[in-house]
Formats: sequence, C-alpha cells, structure tokens
Amino acid sequence: MRAVQVVGYHRPMELTEVPKPEVVDPFDVVVRIGGAGVCRTDLHVLEGQWAEKSQVALPYTIGHENAGWVESVGSAVTHVREGDGVILHPLATCGLCRACRSGDDVHCTASAFPGIDTHGGYAEYLRTSARSVVKLDPSLQPADVAALADAGLTAYHAAAKASRRLGPRDTCVVIGAGGLGHIGIQVLKALTPARLVVLDRNPDAVKLALQIGADDGIVADGGQVDEVLSRTGGNGAEAVIDFVGEGGSTAQGLEMTRRAGDYHVVGYGENVDVPTIDLISAEVNVVGNLVGSYNDLCDLMELAARGRVTLHTSTYALDDFQSALDDLDAGKVRGRAILVP
Repeated sequence: MRAVQVVGYHRPMELTEVPKPEVVDPFDVVVRIGGAGVCRTDLHVLEGQWAEKSQVALPYTIGHENAGWVESVGSAVTHVREGDGVILHPLATCGLCRACRSGDDVHCTASAFPGIDTHGGYAEYLRTSARSVVKLDPSLQPADVAALADAGLTAYHAAAKASRRLGPRDTCVVIGAGGLGHIGIQVLKALTPARLVVLDRNPDAVKLALQIGADDGIVADGGQVDEVLSRTGGNGAEAVIDFVGEGGSTAQGLEMTRRAGDYHVVGYGENVDVPTIDLISAEVNVVGNLVGSYNDLCDLMELAARGRVTLHTSTYALDDFQSALDDLDAGKVRGRAILVP
C-alpha cells in the first residue's frame, strides 16, 4: 500500500510502498483510510520536537487524525464490522489501568499514539485497537469528520470542561477562531447558553465565528483586552478559552478573566507567567487541556450527526501531501486540511 513516511527529521517526507497491515490480535481493527487530517503537530514531528518523547523508529508513517471504513477485525471485536464507517480516537489504550477504568483513557499509562510513536494514517490502511474505534452515523463521511479525531476532540474537551461552569448570565471568550477554535465555538454554542465573544487577528476568521454561533466578534488588533473588559462591565469573562497559547495570548487571556474565573489554555508555545499572589487574591483557575477521551469523541460525533458541529475543510490527494503541509505552514488553510487516499 502507499504511505507517507518520516524518513529523517528536517527532511521532506516520502511517499513509498509498505506492506498492508493485517489483523494480529483479537482486538485489532484494520481501517481503510477515507480521510487523514493534516495537523500542525505533524510539522512539529518533522522538526524533531517529538523525537525524544516518542522514541519512534524511523522510517514510520505519520498522521493521527483518521477516519475511514473497517476493512477487517479481530476475533474479539463485536461493536463494528467490515464496511462500517468509523472515526479513530488518536490513542490506542490498554483499558486496564486506573485512568482507563475511570473513563479518563487519554491519560492511559500504556497507550500507543498512531502517527506519533507508531504507524499512523497518512496511508491507505491503518491497524488500530477496537478501543479506539467509534462507529459513524450513516450521515457522516470519513473525509468530512477526520480532523474531529484530534483537533475537534481537543476543542470539544476544552469547551465541554468550560461549559460545566457557565450559565446564561456568563460570558465566555474564545481566543483564536482557526482550526481548533472554529470547532470549539460550535461546541460551546451547543452546550452552553453563555454569551460567546470570539477574538482573532484575521477579520475573515471573526466573520466565520459570527456565522457559526459567536454572539460577538473582536478583531485582535491590540485593543482586545480593553474591549472585552468594556463589554463585561470591567469585570472580565467567567471563562476564557485560549486556542492560541503564544504571541502574548496567555497574558492577555488572564487579563480578560474575571475574579474566580477560569482561563483554559489549549494552544501552546509560550509560558504562562502570573504572580502567585494574583492567582490567590483573585482565585483565578488556570486549566490545561489535552485531547479528549473516547467518550468525548462519542459525544462529539453525536453533535456532528445532528449537524451542530461541522468542519471547514480543504482536501488534498495523498500524493499531494507536501502541498497540504506547505499550505498549513504558510497559513493558507482555512479550517482543516484533509488527505484523501
């Protein structure tokens, strides 16, 4: 089969022929890939940022946002069968550790991460675990939802966490309306009655945010903190979700957060620098957010099936993987880029 592989860090990837994966263990599922999301993490992989953490042996196939159709299953798999449309949770988890038993499988102590530390979905087929496979509603096509497997799942996890403390009188500020942010806005609209205020440097991204559910949009041109404070009576927002996490957004996000409010950081790239006395005196919560759990992905797929969450995508042929990566790196992709074998 064809697969796009990392052959060396700081080097272009190569499209090559590799053996098609086969069922080995009873809980294995082999999936024919219908769409693989192109993520900024993939660029970080090529830069070698994950090399020490993942300890993956090169060459290997990249791609951690995957959806497709079941090709074959192991003898113990009962919840999906050949031909079913599926989306794959990015982690293959053990099901036995304390985190898995608690439904917090994203913190599994014995997980594999296809596309990061084992073969991923920039290919025609992928072998994963039955514990990672979510059956799709017949109304959903794999290429349309593939990026929900990671970008969407991360956005859902943060939005769902924030929504548990938000009511009709509250304000939630979203920093960044790009690949993750435009999903998070839709999830927040579905889960909370709070007023949604979205900030982005790109006026077109702000327009998109208003079209998909934001109540207010602010172009981040330097005066966004004062603008948020003005619109919240000088108090700040009850929740701020920062999908950027760099370029000064962390300091600005904390400035926009009201006393006893929650600052959720999702994007990464800079440090959160805040005096402890400010955290204590204002009782502000700084909340980190990783990718969501298997149950989070099931909930997200339910919203997608109801039409409450849709992805804005650009599709590329698998052979054209380099164009997809280049466009992402250059900021030319609106929403998410999807590779289709």
